[in-house]
Amino acid sequence: MKLLQFYEKRDEKRKLKIGVLGEGNIVRPIRTDGTMRPFIARLSEVEPSERELATWVEEAEGWPLEEVVLLSPLTDPEKIICIGLNYHDHVIESGMKVPSVPVLFPKYSNCIAAHEQSIAIPAEVSQCDYEVELAVVIGKEAKRVSREEAMDYVFGYTVLNDVSARDIQLNEPQWTRGKTIDGFAPIGPWIVTADELPHPGNLAIKLRLNGKLMQNSNTRELIFDIPYLISFLSNTMTLKPGDVISTGTPPGVGMGQKPQVWLKPGDIVEAEIEGIGVLRNKFAAEAE
Repeated sequence: MKLLQFYEKRDEKRKLKIGVLGEGNIVRPIRTDGTMRPFIARLSEVEPSERELATWVEEAEGWPLEEVVLLSPLTDPEKIICIGLNYHDHVIESGMKVPSVPVLFPKYSNCIAAHEQSIAIPAEVSQCDYEVELAVVIGKEAKRVSREEAMDYVFGYTVLNDVSARDIQLNEPQWTRGKTIDGFAPIGPWIVTADELPHPGNLAIKLRLNGKLMQNSNTRELIFDIPYLISFLSNTMTLKPGDVISTGTPPGVGMGQKPQVWLKPGDIVEAEIEGIGVLRNKFAAEAE
């Protein structure tokens, strides 16, 4: 199932709703209050037989996709954990060594943007880059989880664009400031539940800049796969429902192009992952 957060275009109060995208691109609301994160925790606690859509979906209502505004499917995760240098060819184009353990950095809730949301490039940033990534959404609390049982803790998957200010990231002792600019983690357009993507380690992953294909790979090229990452992280931190693990980007980022390509106002980026969909964002100059 494809789960999303939205509000109706005609709703002046813009009340957040959780819904499911059904046949004919009809969005149907789910019987729940609050945001996606507590809903994920609640849904993960019930028996599989109780997770059927009929149990949760309001059958009396529904809107065509074009009559709603999509929000990020996760607006308040406790943690967004990003993995750097996790595709072999991306390590090479970055001029770095293949890591022996995962390279980690955070993003925060201020970074989150939605599908079709405009993203501002701060005046301070002249080297703004794109990075399409498969993001794993945790479904239930995980602590010291083995690789063998790790996938039992996955709720679903979405697309994340790890937008990066390279001129800040690579000129400071650590990456955090260049990675955590407002809006620099668009996520969406929805979460696809794990049962619909049984082979996340073999998905086509692409990114287009103004219609031109820039990144084109497959998640089978990951250095550290999803079970390893969940086990590795849960050994030292408790993963909570709604936490996001963004698994890294393949080659083709702007920094690795010859000549290098940096995002500028007016650019449109489409990040796409097989079985999930397309996350589209337009970039703009920061308002003064």
